[in-house]
Amino acid sequence: MDDSVRKHVLSISVFQWVMTFLLMGTFFTIVLLYLLFTSFWIIPVVYFTFLLIDWDTPVKGGRRVQWVRRWTIWKHFRDYFPIKLVQAAPLSPDRNYVLGCHPHGIFSVSSFCNFATEATGFSEIYPGVRPWLAVLAGVFRLPIYRDYIMSAGTIPVSKDSLQYLLSCCGTGNAVFIVVGGAAESLQSSPGEHSVTLSNRKGFVRLALENGADLVPVYSFGENDLYEQVRFSPDSWGWKLQLLFQKHVGFAPCLFKGTAVFGEASWGLNPFPRPVTSVVGKPIRVPHCPVPSESEVEQYHALYIQGLKELFDEYKVSCGLSASDSLKVI
Repeated sequence: MDDSVRKHVLSISVFQWVMTFLLMGTFFTIVLLYLLFTSFWIIPVVYFTFLLIDWDTPVKGGRRVQWVRRWTIWKHFRDYFPIKLVQAAPLSPDRNYVLGCHPHGIFSVSSFCNFATEATGFSEIYPGVRPWLAVLAGVFRLPIYRDYIMSAGTIPVSKDSLQYLLSCCGTGNAVFIVVGGAAESLQSSPGEHSVTLSNRKGFVRLALENGADLVPVYSFGENDLYEQVRFSPDSWGWKLQLLFQKHVGFAPCLFKGTAVFGEASWGLNPFPRPVTSVVGKPIRVPHCPVPSESEVEQYHALYIQGLKELFDEYKVSCGLSASDSLKVI
């Protein structure tokens, strides 16, 4: 394939994902509601009936489709940056795992590529282990889009959904949670190495309740994919972001990427900068159905220590300076 053609193919593969993320749910909601008032009313009626019957599927492990996870377009998506997955230690299919993904970035691009597709070869690197990427629960209420993202192996980041996978589906389940969430996305800027983690302990409690090992994951370069407008703490933009973060679960960001075609200085596509995601060493966690606060604190501290050690071990090989350090907020 000609280099210029290949470049466009890679750009389009990423752009379709960005537009799907931003618009697919809203688009199909509007289309189905519109069809209700046309001669094609039977289509939305049948779908909404199915939706009612199928409402609990996302919290019962979803509906993974390996064919979708192995689409060729995801390989083009991977190569655009490129994104690389690195194993620091093997994961046994005889255990379950709760993995924290850091940092969030704007769209958690690397988490999607590594754990909701097979573009970077997760199943080959970790044979017998099934990855489940936990995302905002609200997106599973959007018609059509919910079915699409379920096919990639995503689940709602809710207590019921996570408990089901870790307690009712045997072993070999790896649940990936972007721990920092909306708060961490507001800190996303090129060259920034900070994670929102000090008061995020629910995932540790979840691991203890189910005897699932904790594993830190750090994606070097995730924060470099977009340039974000940072508001001052007393501005209307900052207050609006905090309002959305508190009541909706995500924070609207003003960001700048690159154009899909041409030489425009801005666009919706992320910058084509390399990202290396390192899956760290598992921290063995005992099964404590009702963990005490001291146990949660103990394993939370061990997790932070493991994340910092992972960052320090791989930072130079991933293009950072030896003097760079990870800030835990």
